[in-house]
Amino acid sequence: MLSGPAEALVRDGWHVVLPCRRYSPIAVPEPKQGIAALKALRPRGHRPNGTGGRKAGRALWVEAHWDRPRELSTKAGAALGGPADLMVAWVHEQYRRAVLGACEWLLAPGAPVVEVRGAGGPPVEPEPVLAAHPTQLIMVGALSELDDTRPLAHGELTGAILDAVHRAVEGRAASLHQVGQSRPLVR
Repeated sequence: MLSGPAEALVRDGWHVVLPCRRYSPIAVPEPKQGIAALKALRPRGHRPNGTGGRKAGRALWVEAHWDRPRELSTKAGAALGGPADLMVAWVHEQYRRAVLGACEWLLAPGAPVVEVRGAGGPPVEPEPVLAAHPTQLIMVGALSELDDTRPLAHGELTGAILDAVHRAVEGRAASLHQVGQSRPLVR
């Protein structure tokens, strides 16, 4: 479900670790020269830097299961190779506290967190799990805000998550955001 945001982070040069049950590769974009770049070539053999000076991003998948949080955090830590500067997490509600708690040691001090949660069920006051880290909390509804006759589209969700990532990276204060509408409770 987080493949869109992961692809965007890789394009922006982030090193992304994807712990999940099933392998789902994230493409690393190849820098391509456009017509303007070809016209701007200097002497024969000169090539412009396709990444604009940024280092290339990469994505690594590690097999992980939510019901084994310590194993998940150990595998993710080995893949990271150092402290993480950002965590984006969408974990089933029953495993959320255990998984995020087990992964907290992976984060650099004060690193921001984007926590995605489902908004279904009775209304509750959502609280981020990792209090020591500024958290952008996203509550996800089932119906589109643009058209309540259809489900929330993947693009709408990806956009909301990336907005939260940008707020987190910019150092904005912790906040709560709703994307999509909850299905009405049927009585």
